[in-house]
Amino acid sequence: MGEILFRYERLDPTSWIYLSSLLTIALYVKFGRLWSIRNLDLIGLIFLAPGLLLVKYGADLAPFDTQASLIGHVGHIWLIVVSALFLVRLLLDTSMVRRPLLEPNLSVGGMTFLGISLLVFLMANVITGRPGVHDLAGSKRAAELSSLEASPAEINTLKTHGPGFPLLYLLPHISTEKLLKEAGTNEGGAVADLQQPAQMVHAVTARVVAIISQIMIVLGMALIGLRHFDNIKTGIAAATLYMLLPYTAMWTGSVTHALPGALLVWAIVAYRHPLIGGMILGLAFGTIYYPLFLLPLWMSFYWRRGLMQFLSGAVTMVALLVVTLAITSVDAAMFFARLQQMFGARFPIGEDVVGIWKYWNDVYRYPILAGFIFLSLAFAIWPAQKNLGTLMSGSAALMLGTQFWHAHSGGLALAWYLPLLLMTIFRPNLEDRVALSVLGGGGSRGRRRGKVVVRAA
Repeated sequence: MGEILFRYERLDPTSWIYLSSLLTIALYVKFGRLWSIRNLDLIGLIFLAPGLLLVKYGADLAPFDTQASLIGHVGHIWLIVVSALFLVRLLLDTSMVRRPLLEPNLSVGGMTFLGISLLVFLMANVITGRPGVHDLAGSKRAAELSSLEASPAEINTLKTHGPGFPLLYLLPHISTEKLLKEAGTNEGGAVADLQQPAQMVHAVTARVVAIISQIMIVLGMALIGLRHFDNIKTGIAAATLYMLLPYTAMWTGSVTHALPGALLVWAIVAYRHPLIGGMILGLAFGTIYYPLFLLPLWMSFYWRRGLMQFLSGAVTMVALLVVTLAITSVDAAMFFARLQQMFGARFPIGEDVVGIWKYWNDVYRYPILAGFIFLSLAFAIWPAQKNLGTLMSGSAALMLGTQFWHAHSGGLALAWYLPLLLMTIFRPNLEDRVALSVLGGGGSRGRRRGKVVVRAA
């Protein structure tokens, strides 16, 4: 960016926390209703920032400062406490039937301009930043798939990612590989350096997928506002707030965070089409197996209409991923090992953990996991009448719940639930958006029958 904008320097995370918090208050706080739930939600979102900052500084100072471990520990405890409060808020969301329309304090044009500007700067940070080791893993595995090879080292990466992960890298990997190899070829037609272009391909692929994922999250949130809330300003406001949050600025280029989040957002976008929604959710399950715990909630939503279409889409996509495993496995032993990892058919891994479980005894993860599984199954029967609002808040609650026991992203994968949390915060009353209504007539008739009702305060 320094070549485009004169003397441009990326803001320090601490400075961005101050600026983004002030902008969030100015744009979204309803000063005439200081004790509204919306304002409390915004305070909670702002309170995520100190924990993220402590975690980041603790990780950056780890090789040089003996106090880094304590800083990181305090940061993770802070995040756990704030996340627990948001989990309670999401579980109580279905009881909040009086939802007055509280639009942001800026016009649609102003919000759109601010959102596009933020997106440009965030994408510029991805382009000029350096992908992490985990972000490059998918690209490297895509290269193995494209050459019909499978490395035994892939077994370790599948402990945290499903087999669909490299498939989504494959197309950008092929395009960037072709482009960069052409750029690295000298006049005689020989590649000047084989090792360096290979690393460049993986880095560019990670950046491409990160940028696409973030754009899809933002577009998906805007579409939810337009198509499902009948209010484009609400969708743009939620998407702009997502880009404004310090978490997004710090982890913009993290593919392992953004890619599953984008798929879950688009599953909500396609909820009127159970087959497509099931396929997207199945693909999300292929990237990280945690969306498997969403099935009781989504099946209960489609129970009275659309269940078979939803299951057909999810099963079809999972079957394609299993076939991919079979084609790319070296032998039967590797295939069954990868299949086991895909479905998470093992006890939680206790080696090389990061985040809060690096400081706490791993044995305490088991009761938390048991409670999480109980919550997942409970969504099959509670609440009895599920609507689009329940689908969003329940999905956000379950993906937030994974952060308490998932030990490989350190509880920092906020993009898995943050977009859905923001849409839940901004949503109007959606009690009539049930499957029996929106899928009843199909097409435009179904959409007219599912029109949003916004109740006055």
